[in-house]
Amino acid sequence: MNGRPILDIRGLTVEFGGLRALAGVDIRIRKGEIVSVIGPNGAGKTTLFNAITASVESSGEIAFEGQSLLGLDANQVTSRGVARTFQNVRLFANMSVLENVMVAQHCRTSQGIFGALFFTKAFRREEAEIRARAEEILAFFGTRLVGFRLDQPAAVLSYANRRRLEIARAMATQPKLLLLDEPVAGMNPVESAELTGLIGRLRDEWGFTIVVIEHDMEVVREVSDRVIVLDHGELIADGDYREVSADPRVIEAYLGHGAAT
Repeated sequence: MNGRPILDIRGLTVEFGGLRALAGVDIRIRKGEIVSVIGPNGAGKTTLFNAITASVESSGEIAFEGQSLLGLDANQVTSRGVARTFQNVRLFANMSVLENVMVAQHCRTSQGIFGALFFTKAFRREEAEIRARAEEILAFFGTRLVGFRLDQPAAVLSYANRRRLEIARAMATQPKLLLLDEPVAGMNPVESAELTGLIGRLRDEWGFTIVVIEHDMEVVREVSDRVIVLDHGELIADGDYREVSADPRVIEAYLGHGAAT
């Protein structure tokens, strides 16, 4: 892990009709880090992800690998190497598991409409590479998304497997920075523990820098190199889990006295 920020956010401000959702937030994320963003409901966590991925208008500066993301659209941000998942799972429900991951790779393809229409040799070769990469990504999740499930529509998957598939689809865009919005929400303890382990492996085995929005403090404690705390659109703490969980401002805003252990 080096000290140069892969993501450098300065003075980030987002307003909705006079309501300030983010108020001059400064955040630095270093390459190879796993950083958790926590805070009470309405603190601005998802708005932060929306601003990074060009889903909302913002002011200030968002630089990724030294280049500004402001003024880009969502597809351009993805092409730069930033991928995300959502609080509410967003999959192509009628597409198969394999197709969901294959289609996510098309932001990286070189064959255009001509190749698709005439089914050229180059197009067929690229499609074979896309399928192979999709199968490799899905295999990362063990037996959950392979075998007979490859051809199942996403709609029939369990909730936990839909969550896994959404992460797989984000991986398929070949990102450098992966933004995970409450990845274990709605999972039982066994599923949460499994996905917590996967988050660490996403960094260690695939080389992603990861920012996680999470309410489950056990997950935050287990995966985080650093924890950032937002409250009412402002950054109130930034440090390791032990430091942050002992911060009186954090205890007051979010954790509660019984959780700061």
